[in-house]
Amino acid sequence: MLARSVIFRLLVAAPLCALCACANNAASQADVGALTSEVRALRESQSRLVERLERLEAHAAVDRARMAPSAVRPGSSATVPVTAVEAGGALMATPDLSVVKLKPRYEPAPKLNTQVAVVEPDSEQMEMFISPVGEDSAPVAAISSGGATMVSTRGEDPADQPDPDVLDADYEKYVSMLRTGNVEGGVQRLRTFSEENPRHPRADNALYFSGLGQMGLNDFKDAASTFERLIATYPAGDAVLDGMLRLAECRVRLNQAADARALYTRVVTQFPGTAAATQAEQRLAALSQ
Repeated sequence: MLARSVIFRLLVAAPLCALCACANNAASQADVGALTSEVRALRESQSRLVERLERLEAHAAVDRARMAPSAVRPGSSATVPVTAVEAGGALMATPDLSVVKLKPRYEPAPKLNTQVAVVEPDSEQMEMFISPVGEDSAPVAAISSGGATMVSTRGEDPADQPDPDVLDADYEKYVSMLRTGNVEGGVQRLRTFSEENPRHPRADNALYFSGLGQMGLNDFKDAASTFERLIATYPAGDAVLDGMLRLAECRVRLNQAADARALYTRVVTQFPGTAAATQAEQRLAALSQ
């Protein structure tokens, strides 16, 4: 009976042992699979690291090869160490770049028309520079300074003529009156200066600045008259071009666009190549818009 009981117990325990063995075997296989995956990932990471190391060695070899010629003396031979990666053909050398200097294309400058037509003054304008001299009078000496032309005769008494230095000082004083705010007084003094000294070198400039003062007082009608007098009295003065531009500006302010356009056109055609002609062209284009 005892032997039968032992056998019966063994038979009952055998399946339980088999089940336990199967469970342990399944867990072991799962662990083995996980370890296999980790080993495979480590091998892939290692292979990437090896490839990166090979590339770094290749670049280092290229750098050594570039620096070697500068360190080798002329006539001597030097050997550059070749790594296993270079020998295997895996070296990716950086190609040498050559410097190319480009010369700018030479183009000649465009030719400018430098021909200026010579405009002879009218006979009426020439009469302004000729003083009536009697038959018994002394020769006439014409002295030009600045814009206006001053004509003097040797027969005149020098004591009757005003001192030029005093006249120059008066002129500067009257112009400074415009700059310091006494516009009306400066305009009146400058007009009187030009009337009393029509042959002074700055008589035309006195008329020009008096016209500017009248423009500053918004008296464009009187300013236009002043500039017209300047152009008619001193056609060869240095202030005539600016006077023509200012006269055209007064015409624009007086709603006389046609007259202003005619003045600008006159400046462009009679005085080409000057700064006044350039300004006239710009203002003429603005009027045409």
